[in-house]
Amino acid sequence: MLHIKSIDDGLELFKALGSDVRVEIIKILLNEGSLNMNDLACKLGITNGALTSHIKKLEECGVVAVSSEAPGHGNQKVCSVHLDKILIELQDKPVNANIYTTDIKVGLFSDYSVYPTCGLANSSRLIGEVDDTRYFAHPDRFEADILWFAKGYVEYMIPNFVPANQKVDEICISAELSSEAPGVNNVWPSDIYFYLNETLLGTWTSPGDFGDVKGLFTPDWWFPNWNQYGMLKTLVINHDGTFVDGRRISDVVIDELGLTAKSQLKLKLEVPEDAEHVGGLTIFGKGFGNYNQDINIKIGYSAIE
Repeated sequence: MLHIKSIDDGLELFKALGSDVRVEIIKILLNEGSLNMNDLACKLGITNGALTSHIKKLEECGVVAVSSEAPGHGNQKVCSVHLDKILIELQDKPVNANIYTTDIKVGLFSDYSVYPTCGLANSSRLIGEVDDTRYFAHPDRFEADILWFAKGYVEYMIPNFVPANQKVDEICISAELSSEAPGVNNVWPSDIYFYLNETLLGTWTSPGDFGDVKGLFTPDWWFPNWNQYGMLKTLVINHDGTFVDGRRISDVVIDELGLTAKSQLKLKLEVPEDAEHVGGLTIFGKGFGNYNQDINIKIGYSAIE
């Protein structure tokens, strides 16, 4: 998902989509899945040179991804649509001074129970050996910018620096997630369970473990047949319920948890072995995937009456 938070932030995207040819490129790629430049130019009835200019604009906005493949006669540039959705906020949200924001590095989990296939890495190297769960307890895990496992969970302590005598009204958690398949598989569903302080907030089913194209921020040394990028998901719990990307996933409300400035905040992401789709979990942090962010937390609060 591409999240555009203001009209100004979206100007380059709007310009890129302000072309009938580029809109047709997106429609063709959505229908075909992916095409090399030659075939795409033929379908459009334009030259390769003209197509290159259009693809460059779409690539710069993150709408289309281009990868190189060598099927037998030199490198072929292969194009595919790189987004599942675009969210545009047309009105700026009012500035709320009562928001505490923090980021949690992917490797800073406080508890875990994971099963292979699994592993950790930072932006420059693997941390330990893959499929050896012992490295989830290694001190170097704090450096991790990506982690993955076939089933199990990781739990994070959310720093709570909400001012004294305040209650928590809303928690917003943003993270780039995908399934975990042996190798990669774009169709590999996985039910991911979200907990806060051991209360099940709801589930989201990841559609796959994406490896069709390289992630925009995935480092060059990363293995081409491993997870490349995920989907940016936003989990919100407030007075109205619990939501993922604005879609209600449960009726659990923040009031049930009774959270204040004194509360511990424990976030758990789990793929239980009895889930309908046990397809693992990958969490992407800075230096990996398409969004170059760690786990982002925003906590809205107000005075206790």
